[in-house]
Amino acid sequence: MSKNRQRKEVQVEEIREKFQKASSAVVVDYRGLNVAEVTELRKQFRAQNVEYKVYKNRLVKLAIEGTEFQSLEPELTGPNAIAFGFEDSVAPAKIAKDFAKKSQNLELKAGVIDGTFYDVDGIQLIADIPSREVLLAKFLGSIQSPISKFAYLLKAIADQKE
Repeated sequence: MSKNRQRKEVQVEEIREKFQKASSAVVVDYRGLNVAEVTELRKQFRAQNVEYKVYKNRLVKLAIEGTEFQSLEPELTGPNAIAFGFEDSVAPAKIAKDFAKKSQNLELKAGVIDGTFYDVDGIQLIADIPSREVLLAKFLGSIQSPISKFAYLLKAIADQKE
């Protein structure tokens, strides 16, 4: 076996491991980004524990064969980068969408989040969903409000009867 083939097999295995560890992956077209923009994008991804990598499409296609990410295969044409989310599944989509608003050169293509494939429109909708912490805070606030009003009402009735 040639050294080149061995090197590619090692790369395919590394890519496969990243997909196995990731809870989400978003494919973006990065054509037209300058070095400063790519550096800023990587910095934003790193801050949220998202890994941003550029791989050869053929190697990615081999790595995702038989995985939940296989639905990304048709999107792997042209120059692509992949943002892997490990902790927060939605973080890659949010960061990429926010960055694409500032830089017209970054284009969302598709993604898989928690095993579900989303096209560009779906990824943009997912990116608009508030974070888990924000949703929990809103939920708890909506529960707390009626309870506190009820407690205030009971206290007012008790004070009135005294």
